[in-house]
Amino acid sequence: MMAREKRKIIITGGAGFIGSNFVRHWCQNYPEDRVVVLDALTYAGNRLSLKTLEGLPNFRFVQGNICDRPLVSSLLAEEEVDTIAHLAAESHVDRSILGPDAFIQTNVIGTFTLLESFRQHWQSRGKPEGDRFLHVSTDEVYGSLSSSDSAFTETTPYAPNSPYSASKAGSDHLARAYFHTYGLPTIITNCSNNYGPYHYPEKLIPLMCINILLGKPLPVYGDGQNIRDWLYVEDHCQALDLVIHRGQPGETYNIGGNNEAKNLDLVNMLCALMQDLAPELPISPPEKLITFVKDRPGHDRRYAIDASKIKRELGWVPQQTLEKGLRSTIDWYLSNRNWWQPLLSEEYQAYYRSVYQS
Repeated sequence: MMAREKRKIIITGGAGFIGSNFVRHWCQNYPEDRVVVLDALTYAGNRLSLKTLEGLPNFRFVQGNICDRPLVSSLLAEEEVDTIAHLAAESHVDRSILGPDAFIQTNVIGTFTLLESFRQHWQSRGKPEGDRFLHVSTDEVYGSLSSSDSAFTETTPYAPNSPYSASKAGSDHLARAYFHTYGLPTIITNCSNNYGPYHYPEKLIPLMCINILLGKPLPVYGDGQNIRDWLYVEDHCQALDLVIHRGQPGETYNIGGNNEAKNLDLVNMLCALMQDLAPELPISPPEKLITFVKDRPGHDRRYAIDASKIKRELGWVPQQTLEKGLRSTIDWYLSNRNWWQPLLSEEYQAYYRSVYQS
């Protein structure tokens, strides 16, 4: 087997949920690589998520915005970067409904800034074949499925239904265009709903876990029959690793967990697992806390990923079953109250009330 070339990688959004898990994955698997995290540390970015990596000789954290062109360009040159893993994004649909501006700025303008800076950097270095720009996106760009529809493939037409998914669709199109126009070695991945450790409390699974621990209502949109495919975050990190090392520039790879579940069924699973793993709950059984709330505007009914391409071409398949992944996730939240409790700030509480009690 040929020796692996060392990489000098910038990971944007590396203090966020998927980003911090991917940074840890990369540092643990490739300690010889130079890893630079660029993160603006907005509400969902948390420096504590990278605490175990601080002080490593090959690790650097830079607080900054991906829309800051001079900063991005200087980092690329200073660090002699050959790889960008672009995970920075505004990603919560509810927040995109309340305030879409930040989503356009970060997801569209930010991605453009990174692509254009990397293009100039790549061209100035003679267009090395091994360079990569990985653009991490979502299955939500494909729109909504009915219960009988086939799962999303890489050729499913885009039909985004929220400001969030529309902004991600725009950024996908930019990444694709930079490959076809300039030959820039971009690769796009579209993943299903991630879950696991270090997940900000506003998202469904951590929200339910924390509210069960606090004895608070478990808000379920509409009739709870919306279906999502759930992907354990470490499985996702393994897939992104493979795509960087073996994926083909210009290609798109869908990454799914093969774990479709209705939202209400998922909440009931979490209640049962929490009862098992944390028996001293303030309200028992926690199913009594389930509360149906007004549905989200434009709420997509079902997402499902056909991940056969990445299995066929790169040999990737998810390792975690939904129940096993949920157990690991709950264990992490039970053991890491010092991480999530400070996040339940007044700003967070105000946001929570605006979404679920309006």
